[in-house]
Amino acid sequence: MVDRLTSLDASFLYLEDADTPMHVAGFLVLESPRGGLDHEDLVDLVSSRLVLVPRFRQKVVEVPGHLANPAWIDDPDFDVTYHVRRSALPRPGTEEQLLDLVARLTARPLDHSRPLWEMYLVEGLAGDRIAVVTKTHPALVDGLTAIDIGQVILDDAPVPADRPAPPDEWRPRRPPGPVALVWEAVEEAVQRPTAVLDTVRTATGDLRPTAGRLVGTAGSVLSALARTTVRPAPTSPLNGSIGRQRRVAVARARPGELKAGRRALGGTVNDVLLAAVTGALREWLLSRGEPVVGSTSIRALVPVSVRPDDADEDAEGTVVSSLLLDLPVGEPNPRVRVARIGYAMRGAAQGGQSVGADALVALSGFAPPTLHALGARAASGLSRRLFNLVVTNVPGPQVPLYAAGARMLEVFPVVPLARGQGLAIGLTSYDGTVYFGLNADRDSVSDVDVLADLIEQEVADLVETTREG
Repeated sequence: MVDRLTSLDASFLYLEDADTPMHVAGFLVLESPRGGLDHEDLVDLVSSRLVLVPRFRQKVVEVPGHLANPAWIDDPDFDVTYHVRRSALPRPGTEEQLLDLVARLTARPLDHSRPLWEMYLVEGLAGDRIAVVTKTHPALVDGLTAIDIGQVILDDAPVPADRPAPPDEWRPRRPPGPVALVWEAVEEAVQRPTAVLDTVRTATGDLRPTAGRLVGTAGSVLSALARTTVRPAPTSPLNGSIGRQRRVAVARARPGELKAGRRALGGTVNDVLLAAVTGALREWLLSRGEPVVGSTSIRALVPVSVRPDDADEDAEGTVVSSLLLDLPVGEPNPRVRVARIGYAMRGAAQGGQSVGADALVALSGFAPPTLHALGARAASGLSRRLFNLVVTNVPGPQVPLYAAGARMLEVFPVVPLARGQGLAIGLTSYDGTVYFGLNADRDSVSDVDVLADLIEQEVADLVETTREG
């Protein structure tokens, strides 16, 4: 039997178009190791780790007549050099040039006739640095044990400790032909007649029955959506028709400063980060001449990692919740913003608007290492009228990581835009810094670099506020 995509994963492929590619992207900035890191080195590294991510040598095939969901099959023509590519900036490449390249690379849809991932080695960065840009479709990370190709190339030491690697004896299995695909679909239809109707509805874009059944597996999801459905997201310049081109901007914050702010202002580090984003959005709206009054808000879809009550303060969260949070951009006082966001976060969790980890597994195939992919999946699965933007926050390791001996200096997520969404913000903490990646529609949010600068300014203002207090 073939391994079939879930209805939700299939819907991501069917609803994807040139304007809204659904792949999750990101880029690593690396310090060039002694002897350098060239394209051949990266190809060798990826090739040695593919045994850990078998899905990355498989592609999606359609079943004739949409009698069943598409299937995963081994790519008989798999060529790692097609997926691991090489690019360069004119030396000495600046951050602005790198961001422009990342925007152009991530705006291009993946080739659905091949395995759904790409990686680019970018040479020529100033300061003897290189970058690695990754693109992965969320359908590839659809389970609790799934991991991304960008994770398996990283080690916790310049020279990884010797450890037995699983033998890579991969040989592509013979792909089934159209007749075999149809025959298996018919057999499945006999055993599960409702599956055919689900498949047809998914293929034609009618996702309501599928979504309803998935939501029905978790009452917390149903109750959360029921309450928010009657309250559409506020009108915002972040929403509307978007084009094919993107702009990418970045910001940085030091966790030590954020923790000091958290202790002085109350709440959590995540509350302080969201307050910084909220304050930046406020100033950005004002800079555009948008009306901002005390009641003005912007609704964010916020998948968050939550620590158990008995966990250490610095431990990584093991439970995940996804919240629809109204960011109080109309509030001018940063202290009050932090308090209101903290209150809203606690109220959402206590009121059942949070979606527990088990429910997320049922709803979206959540994988712990790929929370940014979860944000993309959740965003595309909900009506755009429920929220204005996506903000994902993924805690990362606080020790240096290496790729083929090259130390990773920085890591920035690039969360895809859902249809009608002009901005998505991803946050990742790594080795003592929080990194913000802002992905925006090139036309409707052309000044996303201003917003990134405002985020850093808001973090500085919050820290200064705590000192004054």
